[in-house]
Amino acid sequence: MECSFGITGKDYILIAADTSAGRSIVRMKSDENKIKALGPHLAMAYGGEPGDTNNFAEYIERNLRLYHIRNHFPLLPPSASAWIRRTLAESIRSRKPYAVNLLLGGYDTTTDLPHLYWIDYLGTKAIVPYAAHGMGVYVSLSTMDKWWYEGMDKREGVEVLKKCVDEVEKRLTVALKFNCIMIDKNGIHQIDLSEQDPIAKVESQPQETAVEAPNPPIEVGVQA
Repeated sequence: MECSFGITGKDYILIAADTSAGRSIVRMKSDENKIKALGPHLAMAYGGEPGDTNNFAEYIERNLRLYHIRNHFPLLPPSASAWIRRTLAESIRSRKPYAVNLLLGGYDTTTDLPHLYWIDYLGTKAIVPYAAHGMGVYVSLSTMDKWWYEGMDKREGVEVLKKCVDEVEKRLTVALKFNCIMIDKNGIHQIDLSEQDPIAKVESQPQETAVEAPNPPIEVGVQA
């Protein structure tokens, strides 16, 4: 049982994913990180078959890093989403398809706009203001539809995300813990949903909450 959420706001994206890993009714881990930083302002939450998810996430991260090294700037969210969608679409037409669903979030530093993409294992992509994958879809989309509105500030976005997590905890039979990040113009930051005001820590201690993201030095170059 997996669950992931994504919410956009005025100048940020929130992405949350559960930390459990198991098979059938057996839980094997409760500290699995299902969010992968793909660039200084780009990350994705992924779920699906255990082997496919890890392999696909590493494949995407390495290729986007290679693009950054070759071109001296990272791939922007719209372009990255198109390439990831095409990769999944080509995969499902091959003999070894990836069974991976993901939420891709990124902040476009050229236009100062947040982007959130819902992508499934069939290669379907949708540009959405909020989204969910996994079992949380059944209890969270109505909550997002009720409380989300365009132009929410960071604290309001966190409150909506907390409401979604509360619905999952109350209405699903399996207890899940969540890992959450926020992407804005300053990069990717870890968010602790258990705190009363997690945004205050990000604002006061940006270095401690920063998530390490692939950011190759400009002087490194690879000839195509």
